[in-house]
Amino acid sequence: MKEDKQAMDTNSSAHHVDEYLQTLGSEDARELRYYSQEQSFSADELARLVNEERLNELMAQSDAFLSSLNDGIKDFENDNKYP
Repeated sequence: MKEDKQAMDTNSSAHHVDEYLQTLGSEDARELRYYSQEQSFSADELARLVNEERLNELMAQSDAFLSSLNDGIKDFENDNKYP
């Protein structure tokens, strides 16, 4: 009977959660999980996946935004200079 209880304990959800939480504390296990999710893509795969036209549009928008922000900061600095 005691052996049956031990077998049930090792198959319980709580046991699996406990094991998982213990592995979270392990730096090596964490790094292994992190790096196992990385994938390397070839230039051909990236070219096929990336919409170059849309990427260029987004980059132009971000450049315009940063330029506008920079101009706003300069205007703010000039308006708030002490005499």
